[in-house]
Parts: sequence; structure tokens; C-alpha cells
Amino acid sequence: MKNRIVAVDIFRGMTIVLMILVNNPGTWGAVYAPFLHADWHGYTPTDLVFPFFLFIVGTSIAFAYQNKTATANTYKKITVRSLKLIALGLFLGAFTITFPFFKEFSSIRFPGVLQRIGVVFFITSILFINFKWKTLISITIFILIGYWLAMGFIPVEGVASTFERAPNNLANYIDLKVLGNHMWKKDFDPEGFLSTIPAVASCILGIFTGLILNSKQEKKATILMGIGGSLLLIGHFWDLIFPINKALWSSSFVLVTAGWSNLILALIYYCTDIKKIKFGTAFRYAGANAIAVFFVSSFIAKLFGLIKVDASGTSIHSWLFHTFYVYEGISLQASSLLYALSVTSFYLGLAYFLYKRQIFIKV
Repeated sequence: MKNRIVAVDIFRGMTIVLMILVNNPGTWGAVYAPFLHADWHGYTPTDLVFPFFLFIVGTSIAFAYQNKTATANTYKKITVRSLKLIALGLFLGAFTITFPFFKEFSSIRFPGVLQRIGVVFFITSILFINFKWKTLISITIFILIGYWLAMGFIPVEGVASTFERAPNNLANYIDLKVLGNHMWKKDFDPEGFLSTIPAVASCILGIFTGLILNSKQEKKATILMGIGGSLLLIGHFWDLIFPINKALWSSSFVLVTAGWSNLILALIYYCTDIKKIKFGTAFRYAGANAIAVFFVSSFIAKLFGLIKVDASGTSIHSWLFHTFYVYEGISLQASSLLYALSVTSFYLGLAYFLYKRQIFIKV
């Protein structure tokens, strides 16, 4: 896109930075509540981060494929990119430091963040290049209402379905049947099979925002604020009968997170693209290599957790945290946050290095 919308770049980079921040505390045993996921129903600021990224993926699709037609070459590019994302996610899940450097097949987790991004990107891109926006609205409504009806009214082995974390939760039940041992937990996976379907709706809602930003509409920020407020209101009303839940990626969760995405993006757009206020440059650096920076941060974090530095089994991560961040008089939660901020700052520096040398790693 010749005339880049600065707000989109900042929002993408901000989301990746937040993903790195919440994934790298000094210790999971001492984390401030806003940096943790909700136990089940409800949401915290951390629960917004992943749907924010899927939302901005949709916005980017609206820009990247606005003039694309459904040709074999287009499908090939979409498929290759999706498979790369899925492969990177599977690699992260399977890698270990002991020869032959991969876990036994039976213990590999199949779902994951990058895998979901790959699948959602593939489905949403195909839908976008084949259907007009009115049809996409119908598809989104069908997904959200259909998911609610399926989750709330389809019995599980003769037992009424529930939205709680239980064997008769339809999403958890299907994940267990499809994925078996290849799940994050024995009874559910936050990036599971069934909950990926409403995640597609999160991405499609991002497409609508991209279409608005790329249109000749006046008062775009105002329109996005109105859409965001409306989605928030509807989502919180829907919460009364279909609880907001990230692990299930409930329909109310889709609307609430898309509402916040529109509100925040509208505010950034107003400041940067309308008022021409310069800020968030560091986020733009991170956004330019978003997936690459996220993958490297995840891989190094895994290495730091696996590699031991002494006979007692202390990992590099634990040694760094307790050696340089834990001090008397500072709460463990503060130390844990300081470690996370240090890690995040390092990757912002890496993003700056890549950007200044015009190195853009496309996945």
C-alpha cells in the first residue's frame, strides 16, 4: 500500500510488544493480575492481546488483498504463508534441547498461537477475496450465533452442554476427541479446534475496519469509535447468556475484543493520521517484523527455560531473574515485571536494528 496508515503499523507493533511482555515474566508465581489471563469467564487486559493481533491481521488483509482476484497464484501465496506460520508454531511446540531435538510425537502440542494465526489468516483471506463485505457480515453473524447455539444447546453424550470447564463443554469435548494428548491441558486447549472458528470472526471484523480506513469516508475515527462502542455494548449484553471467555473464544468475547480494538485503533488513528502527532515509533519498528520478533522471543524464552546452568537444575531464565532482579525490599511481583520489561526492551532493540538496516523478514 503506497500511503501507509501509520495507526495500523503502531497498533500491530504495540500488540506484538504486549504479547512479548505478558509471555516473559520473571516468574509465573508472582505476576500482577492485569498481566495474567482470567481464570475462566471474564477478561483482563492480557486477554485482549491475542484477539487484537487477529483483528489487525484482518485489517492488513483488507489492505493487502483489496485488488486481488481468486487466482491460483493468489491461493498459492496465501497457502504458503499460512503453512509457514503453522510450521513455526509446531516447531516451537516440538523443539527440545536433547537429541534428536524434538519431543516424542505423542507429547507434541498441535495447537498454538502461531498455528491459530496461520489457520485464521488462511480462512479469512480466502473469504475476503471471494465475497463482498455484505456477505462477510452475514458469515460473521452466522459464525457468532451458530457458535453460541452449538456451545449452549448441543448435548454432549446425552448431557446438557455447559460453558464451564467440564467434560460436557462442547469445545473441550471436541478438542479432546480430535486432539487427544496433543493439547495444552488434559481437558482443554486455549487455541483448540472448535474455538478457532469464532477466531475467524475476530479477523473478519478487522477486515471491516481495514475497509473503512482504506475508503474515502470522512470522519473515519468517529465511525470506528461508534462501531467500537456498539460492539462493546452488544458483547457485554451477550455476556449475560454467553459469558466472555478467551479460552472458549466465546461470541461475546469476539465482540468485546473487536470493540476495544476499534476504539484503541481509532484513537491512535486520530492522533497520528489526522492530527499528525508523532509517537509510537518504537511500536512501528516492532510491527515491521512482527511475526519474526515474536518467534525469536518465544524460541529464546524456551531455550532459557530448558538450558541448565548448574547441577541443581537452575535454568538460564531462573538464574538471570534471581541474580539480577530479585532484591530485598522489592516485591517479587515488581521484580518479575522488571524482568519482563527488560526482555521486551531487548526485542524492541532488535526490531530497531532490523528496521534501520531495512531487514524485513516476511513470513
